[in-house]
Amino acid sequence: MKIGIIDYGMGNLHSVKNALTYLGYDGFISSDIQQLNRSDKLILPGVGAFGDAMSELKKLNLHSWLKDITNKNVPLLGICLGMQLMFESSVEHGFTEGLGLLEGTIEKLDVPLKVPHMGWNKLNIKKEAPLFKGLDENAYVYFVHSFYLETKDDIVSATTNYHKEIQVGAQRDNIFALQFHPEKSGETGLQILKNYVTL
Repeated sequence: MKIGIIDYGMGNLHSVKNALTYLGYDGFISSDIQQLNRSDKLILPGVGAFGDAMSELKKLNLHSWLKDITNKNVPLLGICLGMQLMFESSVEHGFTEGLGLLEGTIEKLDVPLKVPHMGWNKLNIKKEAPLFKGLDENAYVYFVHSFYLETKDDIVSATTNYHKEIQVGAQRDNIFALQFHPEKSGETGLQILKNYVTL
């Protein structure tokens, strides 16, 4: 089982790889499409600005490849910024088109609380989701974000409350999206990564 961690120069790549290694799985970091094509499953991590990330993906031709590979039913997990890139657009630093793998938009988190939203929040699981199998109903996960997802309820797998209910997990077929960082979310996060690898 080879897990390809997609490197476009803007990710917390090594913490994801270390979490997979800890679980006993073979994760490798690459931006080379030929190498990534050998993956059984893919992870798109990310930290930083949406527009910069889309520019980097385009420079490496990863944006069109990601659309092709997901159409071939290869599982893809997006984490944090990687999750946001999967959707149609973001308003961060002006309007930017995303990958459009899932329907939805990324909006500014406008709440009377500290932004970026940083720290541990309770995960509210919304539907039978393979990534959340075996989790405690009081599971907490770790967030760092200033923008959030707005999409149709039918693909939402989890929310959290930060002054208001925020959509933080989505899935459709072979595509999985998580706003929080499973690789920084202790035992809960490790269980989520394990569930993904063993889908």
